[in-house]
Amino acid sequence: MIYAVTVHIEKDSHHAWVVWMKDKHIPDVMATGLFLNCRMMRSELVLKKGYITYMMHYELEDKSRFKEYEDKHAARLRNDVILNFDGRFIASRDLLEITARF
Repeated sequence: MIYAVTVHIEKDSHHAWVVWMKDKHIPDVMATGLFLNCRMMRSELVLKKGYITYMMHYELEDKSRFKEYEDKHAARLRNDVILNFDGRFIASRDLLEITARF
């Protein structure tokens, strides 16, 4: 399964957000022990004017691990993002089932 988080971050806040994600947020998410790995990707397309878009793909073994993340960790970690970057980003989330690998 992939927990996919898409973030549109304001251009003016972009650099600080990237550093914070790499140094703080992603390590905190990974420290839950529920995810196998994370890939952080920057979109080369302008998906929202005035923003830069990033996608984080957190891989996990199964849906039960995601439920545990949601129940025990998600609120705290999302609040941390809001405390640091409130009003400067738009986020969406999805849970994807891997159906094939080639």
